[in-house]
Amino acid sequence: MTTKVLAIDIGGTNVKVRVESDPQKRAFPSGPTLTPQQMLDGVKELAKDWEYDAVSIGLPAPIVKNQPARDPVNLGAGWKDFDYDSGFAKPVKLINDAAMQAVGSYEGGRMLFLGLGTGLGSCLIAQHVIIPTELAHMPYKKGGSFEDYVGKKALKKNGRKRWEKNVHKVAEILSAALLPDYVVIGGGNAANLKEIPANCRLGDNANAFLGGFRLWQQEWANSVPVYDR
Repeated sequence: MTTKVLAIDIGGTNVKVRVESDPQKRAFPSGPTLTPQQMLDGVKELAKDWEYDAVSIGLPAPIVKNQPARDPVNLGAGWKDFDYDSGFAKPVKLINDAAMQAVGSYEGGRMLFLGLGTGLGSCLIAQHVIIPTELAHMPYKKGGSFEDYVGKKALKKNGRKRWEKNVHKVAEILSAALLPDYVVIGGGNAANLKEIPANCRLGDNANAFLGGFRLWQQEWANSVPVYDR
């Protein structure tokens, strides 16, 4: 029997939701004060006329054993210890938001995903094994991290040309280190690239929903298992 999945993509600006049976996403504002209970209430209201028996959540935080390791930087408090399964009364799979978009972008082999948004999201997938990474905070140059040079603040501060030059360099460095077959560049700021780095292709934010649906398919089941609390 096919699992009917509600996919939730939580960002610093909006919470977006979709089910496979409806191509139209629905959304409501998030922001720095959003709590998990407010997210839960908002999603339930938006999805009240949809049928679903499982939930996938993409959250901008590191996820360990189906639970946030810490609260997201750009949202409110309480995410780390919230009981998502009880809140939805459905089985829930949590995954980093960049990793969820990566799953939806995957086309086989060994893929590196880089998400250009507020910061830098990253994920490596090899033969359907999801390897979340926190590459954004690794040192890059002049005491700054990768995120300091390719995040939203850098785009605004340094201008598009300098920002794009650093995006190309970061993609080159990470490709040399991780040896992907190809790189997918997603996130809202990917649209600012005039030239696409070598061995890269652009992703699509809508792939986050596809990733959420895929998490419950058999070939991805072991990558994001459901843990007993």
